[in-house]
Amino acid sequence: MLHATLRPSVVRMSTEPSSPPALAPIAERVAAPAHLPLPEVDGLVWRSLTLADAPALFALTAAVEEHDRHPFRTSLEETEEMFEGEWRDLARDTLVGLDVDGEPRAYASVDTRPGDASVVRAFVQGAVHPRWRGRGVGRQVLAWSTGRARQLLAASGKELPARIAGYVQDGDAPECRLFEAAGYTANRYYSTLRRDLSLPVPEVALGDGLRVVPWSPELDEATRLAHNDAFRDHWGSEPATPESWVHGRSMFAPEWSVLVVDDAAPDGVAPRASTGGGPVVAGYLLSGRYEQDWPVAGYSSGYTETLGVRREYRGRRIALALLSAGMTAYQAGGVEFAELDVDTENPSGAHGLYASLGYEKKDGSRMYSIEL
Repeated sequence: MLHATLRPSVVRMSTEPSSPPALAPIAERVAAPAHLPLPEVDGLVWRSLTLADAPALFALTAAVEEHDRHPFRTSLEETEEMFEGEWRDLARDTLVGLDVDGEPRAYASVDTRPGDASVVRAFVQGAVHPRWRGRGVGRQVLAWSTGRARQLLAASGKELPARIAGYVQDGDAPECRLFEAAGYTANRYYSTLRRDLSLPVPEVALGDGLRVVPWSPELDEATRLAHNDAFRDHWGSEPATPESWVHGRSMFAPEWSVLVVDDAAPDGVAPRASTGGGPVVAGYLLSGRYEQDWPVAGYSSGYTETLGVRREYRGRRIALALLSAGMTAYQAGGVEFAELDVDTENPSGAHGLYASLGYEKKDGSRMYSIEL
């Protein structure tokens, strides 16, 4: 099963949503099971995960990633993030199978996000040790995860379209077959792009009072507001709450993250920081530093986690300025490539923008989902 989350990067432009069809009550649509049986596998006993399991879970994940030749490695810090989030109920939303020596040989985690406002989502994640495959472990763990996801969606009480989703690397054929056999469909595809930083980085001039500034904690709330505005017309994106916005930052690289701000935005153009003061963040590029991936890739890189531009500021070269500033920061950090992920169905013209800057496809992944 999948053991790492996708690192998305998307530039957004306006797309108007169509009118949603009438829906049956969510409790009927998701068909949540009243009872959730544990997997039955000779040699494994099952319980919930705890934070104390993080080092052993990290070792399991590393064994899976090496065996499956995935183009990344999950750090211990990223593993520990699985246990974070005030909205999480680890006792009910996680599962680990232990062998006779108490070593984890399979695990599952189901997660939701509190801010979902147009589609309520549950994400499944897990792994099976290579030596324990071929015994139906993955099939049973995914069945448990899907059942728990249905329970979480029903318990949300949100009368919205619903989705159960998991992410798979394009080259992982067994994983794809596992999801397809469980009733999931590949509904979205993503490309990982990279750009050689030995090439010149273009200089981009911004007018009308816009300026590029480094990310700072003081502007982070304003950046969250900009993100929610930039991504409100993006397929699969939901509003980030203050809690979910800061979740998952173990690999965050503030020194490689930049913003475009408008100090003189007129009232009503965009909401300002929650303090009521400070500039409007018109666009942002947030970066990650995944040094554990570099030996696998064979080169060092700066990773663009998220890139967005507010609706009111599109068409003003802000995305280009952010990417250029980000690449300049990566160069100053001494790394060799810039990397990001992009939705292949992105309607904003992002692929053309990235190609014009010298980005090329490295590999890809896909989202499997059950739409409810």
